[in-house]
Amino acid sequence: MDLGLKGKLIVVTGGGAGIGGGISRACLEEGARVVVLSRASQNVKDFMAEMQAAKADCHLIEANLEDAARCRSVMEEIQSRFGDIYGLVNNAGVNDGVGLASGSVERFVESLHRNLVHYYALAHYALPALKRTQGAIVNISSKVALTGQGGTSAYAAAKGAQLALTREWAAELLPHNIRVNAVLPAEVMTPLYRRWLDTLGDPEATLKRITDKIPLGKRMTTSAEIAAATVFLLSPTQSGHTTGQHIIVDGGYVHLDRALT
Repeated sequence: MDLGLKGKLIVVTGGGAGIGGGISRACLEEGARVVVLSRASQNVKDFMAEMQAAKADCHLIEANLEDAARCRSVMEEIQSRFGDIYGLVNNAGVNDGVGLASGSVERFVESLHRNLVHYYALAHYALPALKRTQGAIVNISSKVALTGQGGTSAYAAAKGAQLALTREWAAELLPHNIRVNAVLPAEVMTPLYRRWLDTLGDPEATLKRITDKIPLGKRMTTSAEIAAATVFLLSPTQSGHTTGQHIIVDGGYVHLDRALT
């Protein structure tokens, strides 16, 4: 199936590892050009070394996206080096555990900059290019936006706001033929998730307790499955009339009756 992404420029935040890495790979497989915006890490270095070895049209710009001025400068750099952006995938963020009782107002605000404000800043600074290309935005949110989790007020607030912004931007950008959608993962095995598991006393027992609650297949969702939904929503040929949608890729974790587990 041709998704119509060949040669199009797609920016993926946090695109060098985990879910973001899966999205970058899927875009490249469709012939897109990819710019990864990310902090430096060993996972990102390994990913980019793999892309370089494969001669993939994939480029890294290191950036702290909590800095709104840096969001503006990276968008200007992308425009200057690579041309107009067609797709923006807002993905970078972290469940940082800033709770109602355990956090503070200051940490709450810091978390919003870590998980939410750059979604707006990057979309804002990419908008002139997106208007020219009649492109697409995909916001990666989380099941926490719908279910809560406990002990993570700031992350839940950010993820819920991302869903609201998805609908708001879809409405605002209708006259420009820019589509905006969101993908909501639940339990996805990423390097970050693996590191968390490995801090526990019995990681495999914990993993089994989690997967036993996932109705479809009793398994974790893969990064590739999140990526497949994302590239579909980016596609002008296959999802050209899809906007304002929240697509939940979670094996039925959120919406199916718990009796099924």
